[in-house]
Amino acid sequence: MLIRLLSSSRAIKRALSVLYDALMIPFAIYVSVYFRVGQLFDIWQKQLLVVIAVTIAITIFAFIKLGLYRAILRFMAHQAVLTVVACTVISACTLVVSAYFVQLQIKLPDQKIIELPRSTPFIYSCILLVALGVPRMFFRSLVHLFLANRNLSRKHNRQPIIIYGAGHSGYQIAGSLQEVGDYNVVAFIDDNPKLINNTVRGITVHPASAIEHIINMYDAKVVLLALGAASKSSTSKIVEQLSQYPLRIQTVPTLEDLLFNHPKHQRIRDIQIEDLLGRDPIPPRKDLLDKCTCQKSVMVTGAGGSIGSELCRQIIYQNPSYLILVEQNEFALYSIQQELLKLTSQAGSPISGSKIIPVLINCLNQKEITATLKKYSVDTIFHAAAHKHVPLVEANIIEGVRNNVLGTWSCAQSAIEARVTNFVLISTDKAVRPTNVMGASKRVAELALQGLSQKTANTIFSMVRFGNVLGSSGSVVPLFKQQIKDGGPITVTHKNITRYFMTIPEAAQLVIQASAMAQKGDVFVLDMGEPVLIWELAERMIRMSGLSVKTPTSPNGDIEIAQVGLRPGEKLYEELLIGENVSGTDHPLIMRAGEHHLNYEDTLKLIQKIDGFCQDGNEEQLLKIIAEAPTHYEASFRVERKQNQTQKNNIVKLPSARDGKKEEKS
Repeated sequence: MLIRLLSSSRAIKRALSVLYDALMIPFAIYVSVYFRVGQLFDIWQKQLLVVIAVTIAITIFAFIKLGLYRAILRFMAHQAVLTVVACTVISACTLVVSAYFVQLQIKLPDQKIIELPRSTPFIYSCILLVALGVPRMFFRSLVHLFLANRNLSRKHNRQPIIIYGAGHSGYQIAGSLQEVGDYNVVAFIDDNPKLINNTVRGITVHPASAIEHIINMYDAKVVLLALGAASKSSTSKIVEQLSQYPLRIQTVPTLEDLLFNHPKHQRIRDIQIEDLLGRDPIPPRKDLLDKCTCQKSVMVTGAGGSIGSELCRQIIYQNPSYLILVEQNEFALYSIQQELLKLTSQAGSPISGSKIIPVLINCLNQKEITATLKKYSVDTIFHAAAHKHVPLVEANIIEGVRNNVLGTWSCAQSAIEARVTNFVLISTDKAVRPTNVMGASKRVAELALQGLSQKTANTIFSMVRFGNVLGSSGSVVPLFKQQIKDGGPITVTHKNITRYFMTIPEAAQLVIQASAMAQKGDVFVLDMGEPVLIWELAERMIRMSGLSVKTPTSPNGDIEIAQVGLRPGEKLYEELLIGENVSGTDHPLIMRAGEHHLNYEDTLKLIQKIDGFCQDGNEEQLLKIIAEAPTHYEASFRVERKQNQTQKNNIVKLPSARDGKKEEKS
């Protein structure tokens, strides 16, 4: 019978609910009057029937309007209980008012005629509340018990799972997994001592020290992180603790994931290294984000790349008048355009007024770039177009230098001609004492803008320098993920190699904020936090996948890490500063570096020579002229493949903005 009722249509269930409520209202009226007068009486009295009919109609109408019949009984929450209470009060008031207007008189068996007793509405409210509320809660419990028993019979086929976090997120996810899915929640883990040994949804909460015992008892292979809005640092500590056990670590989406992130982050998924690396980002300053973007015409070159596309996503939320997407890859341009159009086309979106203009063009086409800048009266350019993959640029020197140096110079010249207010170059930490062509070309691009900044006062040229961003096309993280998926080995160029890491959204936000503080020829450096040892990163990613590292001492491990040697032009330790002349800014994660550069005349000569050697295809002379410029690049790196071990001791510690301000005051 219960199964048949559960499988019936919503219309039938609602009809049964309405019929039940309609029967309970006259029952409650009759019983409340009986309790007051102490005598049975005839309910089929004309005036009484009118009062009952009016009370039924208005009460059912109130239930419908307040949505009680739209609530699914098995998921009925406290809001539904409050709805029953509200409708009970409305029903009691209706009883009093209707009795007053019809001048209700009730005839008792002893021929005595009475009006509606004053206490009857209060008695009626209590009876109706019990009559309507208790059966609903009882039926809800019955359904849950039925489903629990049905799931219990299937538990031997379901995967045992541990939930780390017995708070609100853990409570909700446990309830969902108990009713549907392939998981059987066997235990909660929580660091709050007040929750230890208590139960949540009938499941015991254990301390973290009991994980090994739980794994052995239930043969659990999965731990699900339900940490809510926990910081990266605390999540990282928990994952590090869990990594020593043979567990697959997964996470549930946060509210931010559900609202703003890619669909892949909106479901239960494996914990990713991006969730742990870096630090807890500082909330961006609205005034800095808006200054160069809000109601401005903004151009992003390389808009389809990892950095360029994220810049576009961040900028569109600042409601620019125009967002011009410049990209030479047709598919990449189409992809980012469609993504942004979806954001702006949503009903009621505050950014629906922004116009998105896709421009399929190479940045070296100065004539067309200039025409586009003038057509849309561009205020700010974020120049993210570049070849950034170190080995590929090393193997394609001419094209790498042409795109990174001459492409930047061409766009900068167009910006001057079109009287663009701000031009921001997205640079890299590899431009500091470069040992590869990619880094050297980006350093020359910086010199080009510093030289041009001396020629014009109309356009403010600046550059923002930072290290690796997680998830970018050149990041090592996607490579490691694929190698783990393929069964290994993970290839690391050197056991001591380190890199800085930052998430793409944080880097993009800091770039936009830095542009608001730019002055003539500024070099901004982002605080990347502490460098990460890549070998340890590989080990951690293996353990996070529920696998073990294969070593000489652990030959039965799952994934091996192989040292394959440094790639051409690769450094062990990346740097962010060339010298020590650095000062703070208004933002704690953005520093301003003072570095040596060329005057405009020397810069122009350098660019002309580079252009000539690129046209001639003369790689040797091209590298020589780049090395002779103040880039600190040595072309011999390409031949000798040497790695200067003393760099480790020469790395300048990146000061905080607070330190920089202290130096300025002193």
